[in-house]
Amino acid sequence: MSAPVTPDFVATGSIGRLKRVRSSQRMRNVELILVLVASAINVASLVLVQWGVLGKIDAGPLAICGLLAVLVIAIHVAMRFVAPQADALILPVATVLNGLGIAEIYRIDLALGNEGWDSLANKQIAWTALALGAALATIILIKHQRILQRYTYVAGLLAVILIALPMVPGLGISINGARVWIQLGTLTFQPGEIAKIALAVFFAGYLVQRRESLSMVGRTFLGMRFPRGRDLGPIIVVWALSMAVIVFQRDLGTGLLFFGLFLVMLYVATGRGSWVALGLSLVGLGAVVANQTLDYVNGRFANWYDAFNDNIFSADGGSYQLVQGLFGLAHGGVIGTGLGEGMPEITPVAQSDYIIASLGEELGLAGIFAILCLYLILVGRGLRIGFAGHDDFSKLLAVGLSFTIALQCFIVIGGVMRVIPLTGLTTPFLAAGGSSLVANWIIAALLLRLSDSIRSEPRLVVG
Repeated sequence: MSAPVTPDFVATGSIGRLKRVRSSQRMRNVELILVLVASAINVASLVLVQWGVLGKIDAGPLAICGLLAVLVIAIHVAMRFVAPQADALILPVATVLNGLGIAEIYRIDLALGNEGWDSLANKQIAWTALALGAALATIILIKHQRILQRYTYVAGLLAVILIALPMVPGLGISINGARVWIQLGTLTFQPGEIAKIALAVFFAGYLVQRRESLSMVGRTFLGMRFPRGRDLGPIIVVWALSMAVIVFQRDLGTGLLFFGLFLVMLYVATGRGSWVALGLSLVGLGAVVANQTLDYVNGRFANWYDAFNDNIFSADGGSYQLVQGLFGLAHGGVIGTGLGEGMPEITPVAQSDYIIASLGEELGLAGIFAILCLYLILVGRGLRIGFAGHDDFSKLLAVGLSFTIALQCFIVIGGVMRVIPLTGLTTPFLAAGGSSLVANWIIAALLLRLSDSIRSEPRLVVG
């Protein structure tokens, strides 16, 4: 016969629930204040762009930006009911990055004279509205992240289908030499952006199931314990998939992203540094083979290590774009020319691939550091969510999603600043591109769901 529940126990439980309610209310209030500040920064950015380029204020774009702020606030209100304990920083950080990107794209459109649907800023605003709707739907429909674990292999199959779609005749199209888009009427979409989310779900579920076998060690070499030969299959398969993307779709950045995502999640799941050593060796082997056999990869490397060579600079597909971006960054200096006061339109594809160079010219080194700090906060909160997870699937999924954003930032910003060879990825939330924007907002929504679920579940205390 169980002992009766004492009033003291009841009182203690009630106090605990009251503390959680007050804590969640405090987080949501902080989030609301930060969202309003982020929206004010976005509006101020548009005002500065208009004043710098036009010398006057146009209320139309400001009103549209206000409508986007309403959608963000709608996500905030929804979280008060469906995710009250979600992280308070992810939504404001994503909002201000998205808004800064729209402002800079709008500034370049003004310089190039793009109007109507030819304006990439108008397209980016439409995609932002769609992305915010997708994020809201994700938060509402996915009640718990472990629901995704049930569909581990479905997510893997979906990822493969999405990656292969651009290769379907009549559906896939080639833009700037890369075949990573599909076209539906007048709409173009990059399915690989959604595939990275499906791959993160698949990798998390698969590694939870195979964690024990993948953690087994074989022989010791150079003081490091390497896995058994029979367990090398998964990393070889993912490496081959990444190389297929590089070879057939001519997309170096996406191939690196897929393999890097798996490698990091594999390391987190097993804790074996030998997997990292093997993965980096495969990356080096792939880089050597691709450089020797693929002209476009060889060109990327040539543009990187000898960018200021006159022959390479003036060649078709040479380093002209890279050098112009570097000149733009140099022109910005420490504090920048000011929004609307620079010449970012000189650099080809300044709204997408080189959006960080455009912002660096007009916001300066200080502005670039501020943007990098925002990314650091976003990735750091995601990693913190992952390490606080109560189960392996939640940990791996949060770490994988966070690392996706981090790796994209490193590959793109490193390429623009000539730290590494340039690839075709987009800067998260900033660059023009609807598929990337939708995918990154879904990632933000999943991190919000993960943070709420982790904080809502009581920890199991043994002993």
